[in-house]
Amino acid sequence: MSMRRFLQILERNNLLLHAAEPVKRRFEAAGILKAAEPHPVLLESITGSAYPVVGNLCCTKAAVASYFNLEAASLIPRLLQAMQNPVPCPITSDAPCQEVIDTDPNLDDLPILFHCERDGGNYISSGLMIAKHPVYGQNLDYHRMMQISSTEMAVRVVKNRHFDTYLRECGSLDAAVCIGNPPNLMLAAGISIGLGQNELEIASALEEVPLVRAYSVDLLVPAECEFVLEGAVYYDRRHSEGPFVDLTETYDVVRDEPIFVVKTITRRKDAIWQALLPGGLEHKMLMGTPREPTIFQKVNEVARCLDVNITPGGCSWLHAVVQIDKQSEEDGKKAIQAAFTGHSSLKHVAIVDKDIDIYNPAQVEWAMATRFQADKDLVLLPRQTGSSLDPSADPGTHLTSKVGFDLTQPLNPAGKSFGRAEFPAVDLHKFPGLQKGRQS
Repeated sequence: MSMRRFLQILERNNLLLHAAEPVKRRFEAAGILKAAEPHPVLLESITGSAYPVVGNLCCTKAAVASYFNLEAASLIPRLLQAMQNPVPCPITSDAPCQEVIDTDPNLDDLPILFHCERDGGNYISSGLMIAKHPVYGQNLDYHRMMQISSTEMAVRVVKNRHFDTYLRECGSLDAAVCIGNPPNLMLAAGISIGLGQNELEIASALEEVPLVRAYSVDLLVPAECEFVLEGAVYYDRRHSEGPFVDLTETYDVVRDEPIFVVKTITRRKDAIWQALLPGGLEHKMLMGTPREPTIFQKVNEVARCLDVNITPGGCSWLHAVVQIDKQSEEDGKKAIQAAFTGHSSLKHVAIVDKDIDIYNPAQVEWAMATRFQADKDLVLLPRQTGSSLDPSADPGTHLTSKVGFDLTQPLNPAGKSFGRAEFPAVDLHKFPGLQKGRQS
């Protein structure tokens, strides 16, 4: 399914909000997307550009799961299955993304948004970059890109990631930045896999991804995306990049980063630009959700794991709640250690029983209030390597303290009650007066 088909389904179900009035690409578009969260939004008219802008497509796990006709709790098993059983992508010559080919591109024509006041410039944050190594093959991942001219962008390249390895070894790389993608591609691009594995094949395992040969570079790109920016990234050509709002909703620092030179743009005839609000719910969901299967997998090696939620309040990166079916008294603490192994950037993790709704913060807090004693149930791991995204971690080393909370009830309650009382279910429709009061 293409992003366009997904929009049609949202429209049919009255889930897509529209702004028909002209919207400024500087501040105003980002402000609308933020105010409308978690609802998908189509901005039909962007001043200075011929292309509409859509955003907020994947703000919640339920929204992402619905794309695959799943409940939220079924998303992790589906992702795990795709990671363990990648599917080769079919090659096609019928490519909507190449209906229009521009070999004299001008980035100013695109609705590249200026999001927040202190940003260093207009940014592409939704682009999925494809590059290829002569030995390891193609790589798919996210790179924010700040426009610095009509044909150039400064690319944030995180050190020691696969793309960084490719670029250091090769010096320059042909690259294709694909914009306007459905959730299977957006999720796969955020998954951490081994060098030489192809994220596109994980996306294809979730739902088939036809690929087409790019017009001007030797790469295979999703045939049904909206835009493809083709060109090359140069390791030794540098430009300052930033400031920019990161996942934690704080500003990242300015760095000298490699330059991407855009040489060709291909697109659909009536292309729709996809925006991804930095630090917004969609950014958090697409960063955090791909880490949940790895936590689930590691916890399941030491306890019976039922579900994982990397929470938006923890920037969808630093905090997780893990639900287990407790079988032994040590399961909670084992699960804590396993969760930190499953996601090395995790800072705080709470382990709860199967009767706690991990998507309901009030229930998790209730478990802490009624089932947790710090002297017995707290696991403190000082001076651990944490996340570069955590502003409170030590600068340079990113060392932090990690904490696990075992919020599970004891298997032997010693006469105490740890379960929540259940009230009788009543059909209030039998009592019209009560119904009227509820509606007022």
